[in-house]
Amino acid sequence: MHPFAYHPASDAADATRALGAPTAVPLGGGTDLLVTMKEEIAHPDTLVDLRRLPGARDIVLHDDGSARLGCAVRIADLATHAGIAERYAALAQAAASVGTPQLRTMGTLGGNLAQRPRCWYFRRALPCFKNGGPSCLAEDGENHYHALFTDGACHAVHPSDPLVALTVLEATVEVTGAHGTRVLTLDELFAGAAQRADGETTLAGGEFISAVLLPATAAGGEQFYDKLMQRGAWDFATVSLAAHRRTDGRVLMAFGGLALGPCRVAASVEEDVTTGGLDDDSIDALSERALYDAKPLEHNGYKVWQAQALLKRALRRMDPL
Repeated sequence: MHPFAYHPASDAADATRALGAPTAVPLGGGTDLLVTMKEEIAHPDTLVDLRRLPGARDIVLHDDGSARLGCAVRIADLATHAGIAERYAALAQAAASVGTPQLRTMGTLGGNLAQRPRCWYFRRALPCFKNGGPSCLAEDGENHYHALFTDGACHAVHPSDPLVALTVLEATVEVTGAHGTRVLTLDELFAGAAQRADGETTLAGGEFISAVLLPATAAGGEQFYDKLMQRGAWDFATVSLAAHRRTDGRVLMAFGGLALGPCRVAASVEEDVTTGGLDDDSIDALSERALYDAKPLEHNGYKVWQAQALLKRALRRMDPL
């Protein structure tokens, strides 16, 4: 492994100073970063540990239903926290489905969002688009687990389960850097993920995710997370789906395993589900409409059927009539 220094940041100013070096990267639980280093995909000279930052491990639930989740909150804490389960059931369920107990205990929320794709071409340091090559090797190669929706050269998918739940909860991320903090939507954080060869987020050099923010509208209502895997447990999703019928009646749904960032179900489908009163024919038509723009590759067409099956299950569950 490439030799590196370890810097435990004491506060945000210390972290941004340390991350100002071009070869420094933020460290959470390290469950993915250390693997990419061992695989010689990443070669940082300094790891800046964010877990000691004030508030980094705090789960703060506000009276109005909103919340602030520190960047170093462990995935296991999200899965077992009573307040998270009560207010944001989809997030608790998504966190509980992540990897193994060991990975959930080490992994952090910020690191989970910032993890790299699990595409085997990328992970084997082959000259794919994300490794500096001219094109995506999966497009005409082994693409069983790749994307149905992409707006760029890369056909990998984002492996995060919490990201899917956070999408329907309309979470935002607080980003800290040398010039202070800014707040991004998840779409803004992952804008152009499939077009970027150097990563998946829009974080600038020296910036890091300092917290995830949940709005008051994320609390309560009916919400859940559903996941299909090749194995019965401890695996990444082939397709997943999060759904949330808010207390005001509005329905939001998002897929996982189909894109390299947030993947909301079409707004027209959400609107029809919000209206309710769906019969079987309507549910079939909506599930087809939601995947109308999908572009399956040679080996991943089965994901269309899986996504439609999950969506039909969700539509029946979320229909109030």
